[in-house]
This record gives sequence, C-alpha cells and structure tokens, in this order.
Amino acid sequence: MKEITVKEHLQEKLKDPYFRELYELEQQKFGIVRKIIDYRIKNHLSQTDLAEKIGVSQQHISKIESGEFSSVATLEKVLLGIGLTVRMEAVKLSHPLQVKRALALA
Repeated sequence: MKEITVKEHLQEKLKDPYFRELYELEQQKFGIVRKIIDYRIKNHLSQTDLAEKIGVSQQHISKIESGEFSSVATLEKVLLGIGLTVRMEAVKLSHPLQVKRALALA
C-alpha cells in the first residue's frame, strides 16, 4: 500500500463537492477564530478579560475559540465587542448529492 501525505489526501477528499463545502465552512470558522484570538493577544487579554469586557462567560469565549458556534447571537456579541460583525448568507448547493447528504445529517 502506497503511503500518501496529508496534503495529497486532502486534495483527493476535496474532489468530493460535499466534503469541499464542509471544508470551506471550517476554513471560514477558523478565520473568525483567528481574528478573535489575534485581538486578545494584541490587546493582552485573557479569555476571562475579553468575556468580562463583552458580557459573556469565559466558557463562551473558549467554545467560540474552539470553533463551536452553537449560538450565532453569542458569536455576534463577541465579534461586535472587538469591532467586527458576522455576515451570513444562504446559498444554493451546487450539486444535488450535497442536498441528499445534508438532509441525511439533519
């Protein structure tokens, strides 16, 4: 069996339109997380400091920084607290298979 690199494996997986959609969503989430963490570092704030400044719990900051966005309202509150906002958009799926997979996961 031929060994492949992580990069090669990812390139192969990205050929699947559904996987690509999920991957791109995770990349967007990571971008948001990176901005929050960068803000905290730049302003010498702990998660607790930022939480107190914004009016949420430290656990909320921790979850968001871990990529868990279970509450868009909390995410928006954190982003507003650091001078950003979130933009959401509903877009048509580009491949019929994606609809079947998305419904199966729901």
